[in-house]
Amino acid sequence: MRKISFLILTLFCSAVFAQTDRTELLKEISVKIKENYINENVLKSIDSLFQSEIKSKNFNALNEKEFTEDLTRKLRFVAKDKHFFIKYLENYTSQKNINDTEQQRLDNYHNSLENFGFEKVERLKGNIGYINYKGFAEKKSSQKSLEAVMNFVSNTNSLIFDLRENGGGDNNMLILFCSYFFKDKSNLYQTYFRNSGKTVNNRTKSKVKGEKYLNKNIYFLTSEKTFSAGEALAYFLQERKIAKVVGEKTGGAANPVDHFFIQNKYILLVPTGNITSTFSGKNWEHVGVIPDETVKTENALKVAYSLALKETLKNKIKTEISETEMQNLITKLEE
Repeated sequence: MRKISFLILTLFCSAVFAQTDRTELLKEISVKIKENYINENVLKSIDSLFQSEIKSKNFNALNEKEFTEDLTRKLRFVAKDKHFFIKYLENYTSQKNINDTEQQRLDNYHNSLENFGFEKVERLKGNIGYINYKGFAEKKSSQKSLEAVMNFVSNTNSLIFDLRENGGGDNNMLILFCSYFFKDKSNLYQTYFRNSGKTVNNRTKSKVKGEKYLNKNIYFLTSEKTFSAGEALAYFLQERKIAKVVGEKTGGAANPVDHFFIQNKYILLVPTGNITSTFSGKNWEHVGVIPDETVKTENALKVAYSLALKETLKNKIKTEISETEMQNLITKLEE
């Protein structure tokens, strides 16, 4: 009996000591957020969350995946900010000594695996361009693909951008993308960073390597999954009457984020800045981009395609199909 009792006690103690004490980890994450998070009004609530979790030790019993998912969920709920994110980096090796050339090579390789965010590019009947774009990869590795895409659609009469699964990404790529729709250099928005106290002006480029797409109808397809830079592309062109938005209200995440490595095992994303449009003095944080035509996301392409064809007919623009064929296509899309 004594041996059995001793064995049970040993197994119990082993299970307890096998738990990971995440007190120091939570403290480090809390400090990073306090130092960098843009919205100071909710820092007390976030601090209360961490103090409560450190005291309860509930996180200690979770595995890495459960811990990061639970902390991400709680941070987003307390701050009402979907940009918060923490991920465990399994087998991560620090690359502090990596040079710029090697970093560029790695960026090119990893981004190329998803074709730099470009899922599909085609010309629809009636000479309507279509681009399915899922994310803004790093600019230097992506700009050649963007150039090729914009050259491909340059002769179309209207353009449909599918951003329904676009989760955002690189800010520099966003600015370059926007540059294709402005004839001249334009100050799009300002970004204020609390951690540095600096304000940065974000301007489009007057010249791009590909063909600019000017003075034509543009439509953005959106969903509740459209996020961050994906929202920005639609927002900045919509408010300037350059494009129309068709679909659902977007996620509502305007604030830019920065990433921080914690204990060389976790990556933490924290919103560090605040964006203000130079055109409206506003942004889409917590609000989302509001469509010009609100429809279910699965119907957005048909609606935008129909709108583009109607504009073609209205303006008597010649295409490869006759007006009768175009009208029949519109009727079919609206069935």
